[in-house]
Amino acid sequence: TQKLESRFSFIGGFSVREYELLLQVTYRDSKEKRDLESLLKQLKAPSTCLSAPMEIIRVKTTTYCSSLNGILQCACEDSHTWFPPSCLDPQHCYLHTTGSLPSCGCHFSNLSQSINFCERAKIWGTFQINEKFTKDLLNSSSAKYSKYTTAIKDKLTEVYKEIQGFESVEVTQFREGSIIVGYEVIGSSSSSELLSAVEQVAAKAEASLGQLFLLEDGSFMVFGKVQCNSLFFGFGSKNDEYTLPCSSGYTGNVTAKCQPSGWQVVRESCVLSQLEELQKNFSLIANSATEMDMSSLVQNLSVIIQQNPSTTAGNLASVVSILGNISFLSMAKNFKVSNLTLENVINITDHILNSSSITNWTILLQEEKDVSSQLLRTLENISILVPSTALPLSFSRDFINWKGIPVTESQYEQGYNYQIEMFQKNTSIPIRGYVLIGPGQFQKPLPESIINMASLTFGNILPITQNENVQVNGPVISTVIPNYSISEISLIFSKIESNLRKPHCVFWDFSHLRWDSGGCHLVNESLDMVTCQCTHLTSFSMLMSRFVPSAIVPAVNWITYVGLGISMGSLTLCLIIEALFWKQIKKSQTSRTRHICMVNIALSLLIADVWFIVAATVDTTINPSRVCTAAVFFTHFFYLSLFFWMLLLGLLLAYRIILVFHHMSMTLMMAIGFCVGYGCPLIISVITLAVTQPSNNYKSKDVCWLNWSDESKPLLAFVVPALTIVAMNLVVVLLVLSKLWRPAIGERLNQDDKATFIRMGKSLLILTPLLGLTWGFGIGTMVDGQNPAWHVLFALLNAFQGFFIFCFGILLDSKVCAYSFLSSSLTQASLCPSPYPLTL
Repeated sequence: TQKLESRFSFIGGFSVREYELLLQVTYRDSKEKRDLESLLKQLKAPSTCLSAPMEIIRVKTTTYCSSLNGILQCACEDSHTWFPPSCLDPQHCYLHTTGSLPSCGCHFSNLSQSINFCERAKIWGTFQINEKFTKDLLNSSSAKYSKYTTAIKDKLTEVYKEIQGFESVEVTQFREGSIIVGYEVIGSSSSSELLSAVEQVAAKAEASLGQLFLLEDGSFMVFGKVQCNSLFFGFGSKNDEYTLPCSSGYTGNVTAKCQPSGWQVVRESCVLSQLEELQKNFSLIANSATEMDMSSLVQNLSVIIQQNPSTTAGNLASVVSILGNISFLSMAKNFKVSNLTLENVINITDHILNSSSITNWTILLQEEKDVSSQLLRTLENISILVPSTALPLSFSRDFINWKGIPVTESQYEQGYNYQIEMFQKNTSIPIRGYVLIGPGQFQKPLPESIINMASLTFGNILPITQNENVQVNGPVISTVIPNYSISEISLIFSKIESNLRKPHCVFWDFSHLRWDSGGCHLVNESLDMVTCQCTHLTSFSMLMSRFVPSAIVPAVNWITYVGLGISMGSLTLCLIIEALFWKQIKKSQTSRTRHICMVNIALSLLIADVWFIVAATVDTTINPSRVCTAAVFFTHFFYLSLFFWMLLLGLLLAYRIILVFHHMSMTLMMAIGFCVGYGCPLIISVITLAVTQPSNNYKSKDVCWLNWSDESKPLLAFVVPALTIVAMNLVVVLLVLSKLWRPAIGERLNQDDKATFIRMGKSLLILTPLLGLTWGFGIGTMVDGQNPAWHVLFALLNAFQGFFIFCFGILLDSKVCAYSFLSSSLTQASLCPSPYPLTL
């Protein structure tokens, strides 16, 4: 290989052009090397090459390399050196700086791939001109740039040419901050010798430049080492930022920051001029655009992308913006998307999702965090605009797969499945994904179409904010069923990296720009596959458990709604009966306090059930979040009120058992009752909302109820108080049963065991719903959530709790029966036993 460079120098007042020829040759030992150098010095240039006289003035070895077992080791010679971070090929080689001499190691055995050899000694300098910076100095073809570089180079060369080994000086950069000038000095001596010589004439060089420019005091400096150095950005120190205009044909700027590994682009807005023009054209026709105009815009965008394949961060942002605008306008005007337009969109998307563009996506996402989410949303919206009559369609590209089918009776009877197989770059191992929707999920009228998309690149560009130690380890699959909702979907993914464990099943939350696990859970994990299931929960057991087995979702939902309907009717009757007989049943303090508890239990449960129905019918993907948030808050508050009033009823019962002859004033009891019954729930509910709502972690994403996720678990604000109260009331029930088993002195001593057991059984049956013990089955739904029995039992007992309260708390209440129109001595004896067989 060879490389030819040229430059002007001045010898004896005459302009002389110097040529530097870099040759790659092979020799076996040091003697052969010396013979080769002597031969090169004696060469004469052919007369046909150069018209002027030519002389070879020096021959030096820059880089010596040897190969052993496929590993290339190279070192610098004759005062040449490596300039980090590059040595030969930066992507395949590593610069070893330990030892007496730095060396470069590469995983190839020859130099056919080489890029950078050792260079001559080089040092850097900078100074600041006290003038206003103009953008002309960033344009190397401008008159001002040429004037300044020529003047600075002439002045510095005049000073440095006296240094032994000096070869050239070049102005490398102008930066903003008044005008900051950077230059480099190249010489044939060692770097330390060259630096020492340049430092000795620094004052002279500064004075020479001062004849042309007003320099900032103390700004003239020279360095032997720099953290970063490149042809495009020049040199810089750690954390320096440098902004340059984009290259010809692009608008915008690119900003790089000096990092330990070299210049790293941190901001970039380089957009093709043609894309800028296309965006302007869209703005002009937006108000009067037709379906044909949209198709034409997509076609033009596709042509531009094919002709200019560069995926700069600016181009990525521009393409996403154009597609998004086309999607928004098409949806607003109810345009349809043709087969050709869709294919163009898929081709454009495949281009910008190329795995080689991930670095530029990373740069773009630092400035526009939602741009990858916008792209995914745009693709889904455009897919919805494809008419079902144009389906089935399928497009398989390297970085995206798209499939759409019309829904027929086949899906109603057999369900739906989608499967893809994709490959990562430079690998032959397939990455697979499957979507399964059971036949029971489709109800008539059937949806018009089902659309699926899959991509591996989205896993790299959709940001991960929760935990930096996780990564997307499979394809990202999108399933769109326009104007239709299903309650369950199963997904199977093959792992990209099989050694990763503890998978999480998540979906992309467009509202909060993050991965979320709400409603999705892991079903199975094998060595290289993961099975997930996502459900939209509306069953009563969601109050305690986040997951319901899919097979029983319809049954549990049916139990929930039927039970709540019956309960709400029963509770309404409770309140009506209490109102009708209130004057009669409030005559004794004991009866009055118990019925006050009963009324508030019935009222709290009735309102809680109403809000639960509201929450269950809210579609979280359509309705405003405020409706859902309100439903969650009031459901939480009134169910907690239910529990605290049940607690008060239990404490009242315990109080009458233990302190038979103690009497508390009615006013104090009511004050305590209402403070505990409504004050405590209000405090818990408000604190839960205030703490979690600002971070959008208050409610679940797939259903209107308290959230349970890796980031936040406000569901505990319901579960912990509820189960604590259940445990306390269980102690009360045990106390009652103990009292029944061992009656006090003076009570009937001759009652047989059978009668005692019957009495204890009746008390347990009556007190269980009144004190909320049935909610204890919620522990089973949380601990063993995959067992359907827990969910069915929990829904059955608690959805009908209002009905049980009506039966055992009202119909069997002796005082209510006594004052009802059914009252008779026989009826009282047979149908109206006191629900509390003791003193209450």
